[in-house]
Amino acid sequence: MTADPAAAKYSVGDEIELTIERIVPRGLGLAFADGLTVFVRLAAPSDRVKVRLDEVRGRTAFGSISEIIEAGPGRRVPPCRHYGICGGCDMQHLTYEAQLAAKASIVEDCLRRLGKIESGPIAIEPGPAELRYRTRARWHVDLAHNAVGYLRFGSHEAVNVTECPVLADELADAMSEIRRDAETGRFLNEKAEVDAASGSDGVSLWSPHLATAVKDVSADIGGLRYEYSAQVFFQGNAGAVPRLVELAIGGLSGTSALDLYCGVGLLTLPLATTFDEVTGVESSRTSVEFARRNADRAGLGNVELRCETAIRYLDAAAGSRPDLVVLDPPRSGTERGVIEALIDVRPKQISYVSCEPSMLARDLRKLLDGGYRIDGITAIDLFPQTHHVETVARLSDMQL
Repeated sequence: MTADPAAAKYSVGDEIELTIERIVPRGLGLAFADGLTVFVRLAAPSDRVKVRLDEVRGRTAFGSISEIIEAGPGRRVPPCRHYGICGGCDMQHLTYEAQLAAKASIVEDCLRRLGKIESGPIAIEPGPAELRYRTRARWHVDLAHNAVGYLRFGSHEAVNVTECPVLADELADAMSEIRRDAETGRFLNEKAEVDAASGSDGVSLWSPHLATAVKDVSADIGGLRYEYSAQVFFQGNAGAVPRLVELAIGGLSGTSALDLYCGVGLLTLPLATTFDEVTGVESSRTSVEFARRNADRAGLGNVELRCETAIRYLDAAAGSRPDLVVLDPPRSGTERGVIEALIDVRPKQISYVSCEPSMLARDLRKLLDGGYRIDGITAIDLFPQTHHVETVARLSDMQL
């Protein structure tokens, strides 16, 4: 095969001037040179920039900005002193309006390219706070380098973060406590990870490298109380959770509902107030224990909780045809075979909550091919200052 002469002229380390067209999945800026498509970190739409090529793969390259020649209208000064070094955020250089527009575009791009779904403009709802919203975090500790914080972009090296503007105040205080623990030698290993989650009654910390008991915390959402800890998953933006629940299951009712990847019961419990029977399926035993306690506290006797994988449960439930299936998988998406098994179960309605647009696009394509139609797609910004976005898609069986 003859090499592309235009692409062949580019090498790692080259600097070229580019204009950023738009923001694409992973939060990268998209630009074009002669014979080359370039993805640029920390770019803003309409930026005119000088870019250093960090990686070249044929007609595709990845680069970083070495000089901003002319800033696009959506660019601003980032509010964090560690921005650009710390890998925790990648959109602080954009105004919040520009962040929302970029995230809606990312969802649309994934649906169109990966799912072959022409969704049209995606509606995106802002989070209730741009900063100080985060109620869940994972911190990295490196005693040899006196670092407590997040990983440096593109590496496994911890960055010492002395102030994090996206953390809720109680987690910011907890990170300071972790720093004091590191200084006083309370960690069992030189390198460690610490999971943190805050609730209305304090902060839960968990690390296998820190000899402290794990505290349970709680949150009140929609009149229901949820207990959880740092050892299990719970949404990391407490202020946005009520609206997420409404987008996922608001207005839905019936005889039977199935909640896959149910966690501690965030959606299972409100479903049990509008459906006669609800089954929650979750592979984490600790999460299931919390979910059971949460359901019992709420007096919801119509909830069954199963500790097993989604695929195992669905394989045994083929043809059961519940009124509704809700699924909220992790960022890695549903495991192999889940969507095909879900189609065999044949629910009348599906509500799919996704934190990874590429996985959502993949699975929606399968559901459409399996005889479902999309009734609506809405994005909500649970992760301001990052490229991550939560999306809720509602579907129904076309045979109805």
